[in-house]
Amino acid sequence: MSARDEILARVRAGLAKGDAGARRTAALAYLQAAPPGPQPTLAGDLLTRFSDKAGSLASTVERVADYAAVPARVAAYLAAHDLPARAVTALDVAGLDWAAAGIVSHSGSAVDADPVGITGCFCAIAETGTLLLLSGPATPASASLLPETHIALVPAARVVATMEDAFALLHRERGQLPRAANFVSGPSRTGDIEQTIVLGAHGPCRVHLIIIEEES
Repeated sequence: MSARDEILARVRAGLAKGDAGARRTAALAYLQAAPPGPQPTLAGDLLTRFSDKAGSLASTVERVADYAAVPARVAAYLAAHDLPARAVTALDVAGLDWAAAGIVSHSGSAVDADPVGITGCFCAIAETGTLLLLSGPATPASASLLPETHIALVPAARVVATMEDAFALLHRERGQLPRAANFVSGPSRTGDIEQTIVLGAHGPCRVHLIIIEEES
């Protein structure tokens, strides 16, 4: 045993900590057994609540009937804001017919030259108008964080009431957290200088949400 191993063994013994796997299992069991805290009662339709809250955070929101309508609506949004019809798409939405709508796209991670990033989302939270985005091979975080404009596709069936519901859905469907879980509540902003709000300081300066109403 090296001096390093001996020192670490003495530290572990002093802390009475054994196998890391067993401690992780015990911690997860404790969290799962803990009773949930009080939950808010959200009045009205979840989609309406989500749209209203997202709008209050400076996101823009529209609804479409199905995924087939999305590329044309994205093209219309870009044209209305004098934005270039060029985008990076996360792999989970790359299969839509962007070219037919006149949008030049590539899929994968974003680069500095990408003006627009188009992504899906794991779910959306009606209570706060927030998106939950998970990083992964098909959903690189840079596509939503690096371009100045982020367009997110939100399936209506994936709008949940609260953040606790979002975490419960995540654990139920994925089992564990990915490398990164990003909560997006409108455009990036800061008030560091004279408490003046500036959009786009650390990420997109505009966020557009398209809710897809078709049932999955």
